[in-house]
Amino acid sequence: MPESLFRHALVPVASPEDAESTMRALRPYVEPGGGDVTVINVIEKAGGAPDKASVEQREDYANEMFSSARGELADTDCTLTTEIRYGTDVAETIIETAHEIDASAIVFTPRGGSRWVRLLTGDVGLSLVSESDLPVITLPESDND
Repeated sequence: MPESLFRHALVPVASPEDAESTMRALRPYVEPGGGDVTVINVIEKAGGAPDKASVEQREDYANEMFSSARGELADTDCTLTTEIRYGTDVAETIIETAHEIDASAIVFTPRGGSRWVRLLTGDVGLSLVSESDLPVITLPESDND
């Protein structure tokens, strides 16, 4: 029997709302058998330019995200862990973390925004899909929003 892609899901999140909606979308896939879920927030380093917010502010914000994620999976058999990582390339940092923790897949829900905004800011989701050597699963948003 093949290994479940949801055995150990690495789930990148970008905001508390994103964490909540992503966990809601992930829940039906991990709830039946439990499994491990690692929620990651990558704090993007400016690569020599001044950062827009202090490290403490960004870590506090990441902990808000993690709290939202925990709330959505609180009554499941999943083991949820959290990771704050730092990097100049968000997708690369996510992929490296997935390898370090032996993730079975990288799982996320696509974030909104016009094509123009994604073109200007870069699209981490596209980079994950095109650069990862691990399975990348995009989940549809949950209907319970």
